[in-house]
Amino acid sequence: MEKNALYRVHDRLLAHKRALFDHLSARWKDLFGAKFEVLLYDLTSTDFEIDPPEEEGSKRRFGYSRDKRPDCVQVVIALIVTPEGFPLAYEVLPGNTSDKTTLRDFLCKIETQYGRAERIWIMDRGIPTEDVLSEMRASDPPVYYLVGTPKARLKKYETDLLRQPWKNVRDGADVKLHADEGELYVFAQSRDRVAKERSMRLRQLRGLLRRLKELRAMKLSAKDLLLKLGEARECFRAAWRLLDFGVAVLRGKKRTATFSFRLNREKLRNARRREGRYLLRTNLCHQGPGQTLEPLHPAH
Repeated sequence: MEKNALYRVHDRLLAHKRALFDHLSARWKDLFGAKFEVLLYDLTSTDFEIDPPEEEGSKRRFGYSRDKRPDCVQVVIALIVTPEGFPLAYEVLPGNTSDKTTLRDFLCKIETQYGRAERIWIMDRGIPTEDVLSEMRASDPPVYYLVGTPKARLKKYETDLLRQPWKNVRDGADVKLHADEGELYVFAQSRDRVAKERSMRLRQLRGLLRRLKELRAMKLSAKDLLLKLGEARECFRAAWRLLDFGVAVLRGKKRTATFSFRLNREKLRNARRREGRYLLRTNLCHQGPGQTLEPLHPAH
């Protein structure tokens, strides 16, 4: 049977969705020794270049577009996979679904279908709410998580973290740990990521400086200059934050304008200090540094 025939029967498979996942998870255990203690949860979207549907029950809706297409209706796809890539559950949600409203339902879905167990959920910082994280900590057995944390929260723990030495947990990855209010904050450093982000920053900075030198050689009105500076900012946002600017309008019939800029070395130092480093939070705080992160190594 060719692939298009299989695609056309997908709707008929929906009635057997749960049975199919039960069958597949059992086969993965038998064939590959798959384990389901660590789960990666994320959401994506796919858009449609059509007119908005008129029917109320349609899931195609305008929402936050990860594809930079806010002009298109979309649906949101939520997916749970193991570190090896085996899918355990998915849902197609309306395009205006907020990420923060999905986690509680998926926790219940996995527990209902696969039973209660001490699982570790790994997800982006924008998915869980504080209320859901509290429920995960209070559940019996506890539901563990590893979640991204905004870098702004680094300021709260910066003093304590700076005093600690880095602990190596695997080749190229180091951590610092700080326990607070029933959670463990993991300040993680990837050496490969440090090198990659510094290379990206340098490439952006060189591109921005090259464009700024071109603009300084032009005779532009204040309006045209601001427009072109705005275009440069849009193209080189990461590098733009590292510069301080001044704009001056020159007197005369044409009222041309010029500008000056300089590198803000304090911002550059802060950027270098944070490149390739991330603050995470987890409730896996009853073990030592190596033991805490051991279950997460497959998902590194």
